[in-house]
Amino acid sequence: MRWVPGGESRNVEDRRGRGYRMAPVGIGGAIILLVLSLLFGRDFVSAPPVTNPAETAAGEIVPGAIEQTPEEAKEVQFVSWVLDTAQATWSRLLPEKMGTPWQNATLVLFRNATPTGCGVGQTATGPFYCPLDQKLYIDLSFYNELRDRFGAPGDFAQAYVLAHELGHHVQHLLGTDAKVRRAQQAYPGNANQLSVMLELQADCYAGVWGHYAQAGGALEPGDVQEGLAAAAAVGDDRIQRETTGHINTDSFTHGTSEQRERWFNRGFTTGDPRQCNTFAAVSER
Repeated sequence: MRWVPGGESRNVEDRRGRGYRMAPVGIGGAIILLVLSLLFGRDFVSAPPVTNPAETAAGEIVPGAIEQTPEEAKEVQFVSWVLDTAQATWSRLLPEKMGTPWQNATLVLFRNATPTGCGVGQTATGPFYCPLDQKLYIDLSFYNELRDRFGAPGDFAQAYVLAHELGHHVQHLLGTDAKVRRAQQAYPGNANQLSVMLELQADCYAGVWGHYAQAGGALEPGDVQEGLAAAAAVGDDRIQRETTGHINTDSFTHGTSEQRERWFNRGFTTGDPRQCNTFAAVSER
């Protein structure tokens, strides 16, 4: 990608110098966390929810200096650039195309674990978006895993990851995620299918940003292929095949590699978030 390092975004919260120690949870608390895990489909048992990260009883924040390699420092500037350009794009598109005002999200950089509005975020979880605090979370070491484990190298592959998570912020501002949660609670048998639709829509929104990044001259030859490869690399079928040796379609939550590529490409080709209605395009999923 063509980009110019410009420092750290004001919408980046850098917690890499802060550790987090989790406190033990009692039997009564464990039962509550188990119920939350079943309701929200997230592991709250090992990641207890918190309301005030600065004063939580679930653990302790341990301050420290940020130590980073020159390569990681460059990654911080890169994700800052992606975040700022993507949010600038959506600040125009969301009011114009969807009639909804834009609010910037915050990107949190952390190492190992950090408290969030949705529970304790951990490196093993991978990048994620928390709608309760409207923040994206990433441990930059994930990019090594994206390259080495998933076979998706390249800066546009890295940008796709952030653009996908920001797509969840778009859904939150539109109220889509809340509607999906209500539908999942009302129809638990469709919970996984609804999750797939939500994730594929975030892929499509990532493609929408890619469309405008290309129009602005930020993409280089091969970048689109990097994005498609990244989308395919994290397909449910591919991950299940590599980790378990077999595929269970009933347990899919993000979509197949082919679906993720196709919806990313739809957003990239059209540049129109209105073309990302995965919930209406049932036959195309």
